[in-house]
Amino acid sequence: MTELPILVVDDEEEFVSTLVQRLRKRGWAGEGVLCGSAAVARVAANDFAVILLDMRLPDMDGGQVLREIKKIRPQSRVVILTGHASASEGEEGIKNGAFDYLLKPVEFETLLEKLQAARDRGPQEHSRTLQPRGTEVLY
Repeated sequence: MTELPILVVDDEEEFVSTLVQRLRKRGWAGEGVLCGSAAVARVAANDFAVILLDMRLPDMDGGQVLREIKKIRPQSRVVILTGHASASEGEEGIKNGAFDYLLKPVEFETLLEKLQAARDRGPQEHSRTLQPRGTEVLY
């Protein structure tokens, strides 16, 4: 099975590490970065199937990172995952090219479904947000 490249961008190191490990077990070739500038550099050097992007990063606003990613690779499929986003921030992200957004905490299975949907749809398609439910929750 070919692994699917994914970039996880979040300022919480333990969260990134745990999520990347779990995604690898599900067939994603995950790697993580902890700031916006590192995300932009990785996207410039690599073509990821999906990018999972937190909106609050230490060096750049997530919206700015999204715009930079879309300049470098307009076909990139970006899913916003954050504990800070409001519905309006998510809508703004979609207007700027994000595939969709999810709010933390979110079920791991819900996250996987969203990542697979982003991978399978065209770069200009968008989705609606799923509401987090269930017992297996990511923080």
